[in-house]
Amino acid sequence: MKNKIIKKEKDYIKIKKLKQNGKRIVLCHGVFDVVHYGHISHFIASRKFGEILIVSITDDKFVNKGPGRPVFSSKIRAEFLSSLSCVDYVIINSSKTSIDLIKKLKPNFYSKGADYKDNKKDITREIKNEIRAIKNVGGKIVYTDEFSSSSSKLINSYLDVLNPDQKIFINKLKKYSSNFSEYFQKFRKLNVLVIGETIIDHYFFCDILGKSGKDPILAIKENFDQKYVGGSASIAINLSKFCKKINFVTAIGSNKEDLKFLKSKLTKNVNLQNIIDHQKPTITKKRFVDEISNTKLLSVYNIEDSYMSMKNRQKLFNLIKKNIKKNDLVIVSDYGHGLIDSKIADYICKNAKFLAVNAQINAANRGYHSLTNYRKKNNLIIVNENELRHEMRDSRSDIKILMKKFSKMNNFKDLIITRGSMGAILYNRNSKKFFTSEAFAKKIVDKIGSGDSMLALSSISLASGLDKNLSLFFGSLAAAQSVESIGNSVATDPIKLEKSINHIVK
Repeated sequence: MKNKIIKKEKDYIKIKKLKQNGKRIVLCHGVFDVVHYGHISHFIASRKFGEILIVSITDDKFVNKGPGRPVFSSKIRAEFLSSLSCVDYVIINSSKTSIDLIKKLKPNFYSKGADYKDNKKDITREIKNEIRAIKNVGGKIVYTDEFSSSSSKLINSYLDVLNPDQKIFINKLKKYSSNFSEYFQKFRKLNVLVIGETIIDHYFFCDILGKSGKDPILAIKENFDQKYVGGSASIAINLSKFCKKINFVTAIGSNKEDLKFLKSKLTKNVNLQNIIDHQKPTITKKRFVDEISNTKLLSVYNIEDSYMSMKNRQKLFNLIKKNIKKNDLVIVSDYGHGLIDSKIADYICKNAKFLAVNAQINAANRGYHSLTNYRKKNNLIIVNENELRHEMRDSRSDIKILMKKFSKMNNFKDLIITRGSMGAILYNRNSKKFFTSEAFAKKIVDKIGSGDSMLALSSISLASGLDKNLSLFFGSLAAAQSVESIGNSVATDPIKLEKSINHIVK
């Protein structure tokens, strides 16, 4: 059984020799997480096109079918498939798509299921590239008309990938399942203005050596470091993949390397309108992290919290005034480090067509920063539970009671409270209704940036007029994607997100 599994590229020589000896090679590719009758039928039908059937499977790190997937590791999936008599060889694909494999193996036929006959239904849009690749090596694309079934539907129904509360929530969304692509197209039409501080997250990956021999402190060895763009810049980058144009207004320090680094991370459709502040450095947050566990050991902030000079505040006001009415959605991420004063906040509230705000309370501004600077008009404010409790000076009351009180005190149409593993709650002041979403993160590497991802996707969803439950769902899945990677190293991917949504809601 195990000798069917090809583990090294040098073993591809076996395939080439078989082809040289006149054997026709057929390649099938997929995740094949839970193999069902439809898959077996597909393999049997595919084998009829040739004498040798190779099944390649997507490696675990490339599976984009939602939280908790794959259910079975690539090793287990490969061993199971190799036990099938109709399968001659199994390969765990080391690339994101099958294209490199097609180029190396040069199969005679590349076989896909009937669902792929209509290329437009392929969310990843990779089928066209696969067809081009098989033609370039002299092969042919073929389709089989096997019994159709869904692994995702079987997994969602019979395996414990989703807990009971998640299943109840997902059932509310099934009525929208045929329109997900349409909703994502709506996002493309939005012009978005993002306003807020740019933060550079500087991670130092270390080994823990233990207690210092002379002082009661932890000794660590620095291995390597990595910089990521954070703060409002990460929101602009996340949104740039969903929306046609992003206008980004921010301020950074006078270090030319900081501006160069920021520009290198922004996509072409992000219009950076930046103020250089010679009196304040770019906000930099250094985090020392254990390389093995990704546990944070220490944070060191380089921040100057005073307001900008009057001259720079006027520049900021002019940039906002120039842009605000041209955009369908304004997102303000106020980290409380002196970029936005009350005058600018008032102007934004009065003039934004749709305003979404995160006025974050953090270690550097606790006790000084308030969520109420944007109370005059606000379509959406999103904060975590601790921030709301701090604002209300109440650590004990039921969170829904506090949400009602806070919304009544302020002019917020929608209030979203994030609660980590407990999910998120949205309260709509007009209807006086609560909407709840479960948390979908299964693999947590780093929570930094998850709130920004939630804000980005929930904002464009609500600004596009989507249902509250659906907006929460999109935001929650974006946050779940974010926590799977260090810092803001990976932006929210529309294709990956849409693919996860479709598989979860089956």
